[in-house]
Amino acid sequence: MKGFLLLLAAIFLLGARAPILVPEVSQHEVLVQQGFTGADLLLFGAILTPEGARAAQDYDIVVVLEGPPQSIVLREKRKVAGIWVNVENTEFRSAPAFYAVAASRPIRKIVDDKTAAIYELGLDRLQLSPIGVIEPAMQARFSSGLVDLMRRQALYQQNDAGVTISEQVLYQARIHLPSRVQTGTYTAETFAISQGKVVASGLTHVTVSKQGFERFVAVASQRRSLIYGLFAVVLSVGMGWLAGRLFALI
Repeated sequence: MKGFLLLLAAIFLLGARAPILVPEVSQHEVLVQQGFTGADLLLFGAILTPEGARAAQDYDIVVVLEGPPQSIVLREKRKVAGIWVNVENTEFRSAPAFYAVAASRPIRKIVDDKTAAIYELGLDRLQLSPIGVIEPAMQARFSSGLVDLMRRQALYQQNDAGVTISEQVLYQARIHLPSRVQTGTYTAETFAISQGKVVASGLTHVTVSKQGFERFVAVASQRRSLIYGLFAVVLSVGMGWLAGRLFALI
């Protein structure tokens, strides 16, 4: 009897094995050159059983493309006596330079608040950690302000209908990288979700790098900061002198 129960448990576990995600991206490297106006990335892949067959049930898909973390100082301004002044400020230790999420359905209908917070699914679930002690109400206000600011610059995006799934196998999502996107390594993570639970995930990477004159300037500013600073000062003085001469001739 015990052996029979073990056999039934093994059969159940075999049939209930999680699916496998095979993620891919249309470009693993995005080159930022002069005149760069942005890039459209296609994140796609397949949902398969461990045997490589089509999944036997429907899954929701959520795709997250996240840029390298960076420190951001956010200042709150108020109008005092007719003048806009900084009244409060805080610094976020590791806010993503870029964050975009696309889903096959509205995220709130796919997962509960706890799961969304654990996996940071959605702009309202980003874990933005300020430096130092800050009141919860103030932290929420600054976090909301940062998300709103980045969203207006197209650096934070959310599309609750951005993922399409075909024949329960293939999925795809398009995400636009704006022209002001930061360089670095981006992670593209895909989540397969069933009955409110993340049952599988897959990860791939995208590198955003500068080329040409932009790369020369960026490398020079980092590796030869003194020479770069002196050159910038000389160039500014030279441009000012040239502009003065031109206006004198008019």
